[in-house]
Amino acid sequence: MTPGKRPRASRKPGSKWLIFWVCLSLANSSAAKAPELKTATLRGFRDYVARAETRNQENLEGASYLWIDELPEEERKQTLAKLKQGDVAVRHINGKDSGAAAGGMIHDWRGMVFIPGANLDGVLALLQDYNNHASYYAPDVEQSKVESHEGSHFRVFMRFRRRKIVTVVLNTEQDILYFRDSPTRAHSRSTAIRIREVSDPGTSTEKEKSPQDENGFLWQMETWWRMEERDGGVYVQNEAVTLTRDIPTGLGWLIGPFVTSIPKETLQFTLGATRKAVLAREKR
Repeated sequence: MTPGKRPRASRKPGSKWLIFWVCLSLANSSAAKAPELKTATLRGFRDYVARAETRNQENLEGASYLWIDELPEEERKQTLAKLKQGDVAVRHINGKDSGAAAGGMIHDWRGMVFIPGANLDGVLALLQDYNNHASYYAPDVEQSKVESHEGSHFRVFMRFRRRKIVTVVLNTEQDILYFRDSPTRAHSRSTAIRIREVSDPGTSTEKEKSPQDENGFLWQMETWWRMEERDGGVYVQNEAVTLTRDIPTGLGWLIGPFVTSIPKETLQFTLGATRKAVLAREKR
């Protein structure tokens, strides 16, 4: 060491980690206090969902049952080719007011997979096998069980675990209706009628957070599934519209990735896992 010079404290091993954990603690503290699901935010989301519902109903009754059939011919061919190769096709829906909800953020993503060799009844059987979704959709789905079932109407409990810098565990209750449109077509409509964040999951102190203590990573969720058997398999389409907290100033590095990327990544994973699970059942 050169005489007269002191070692710089900022270079000590672990100093960056110390700064990181201090920032993380401050961010989590701020995040817990910041979000609040306001009446105007919820109203804006419900207005958006009403428009999405109208759009989906019009598509069901129109010539383009699947969104790929609305694409320009060349883009449609390219997308079909990727689907046949096993890819998950996704797109962001830029509807009216998408992305803004007076204190929250609306996320609208649509995706599709193609399951070769599958039939519609087999796909529906797997999707409705909610007691085993924790197996089909692990690790995103930790627990799943049918709470009630009458005909095409299901009430289902699901626990989600999602990680993106921070880990969030959510208990949800889903209300789901299925519709058979023809021998080769079916769709479903799902609403998360209850969503609660869980603190200390899997421990003796586990409990659901109160609405005042939640971080607002998922306030509302609406989902539209659509299935069509053709081309030697089944096309499975899913559109998910979710409402989350806004990103507070200064916390984009922590909260931003979770809020903005999780909706897309969750949809991609769900569709990919559906394809994998159906193909595995077909091999039995």
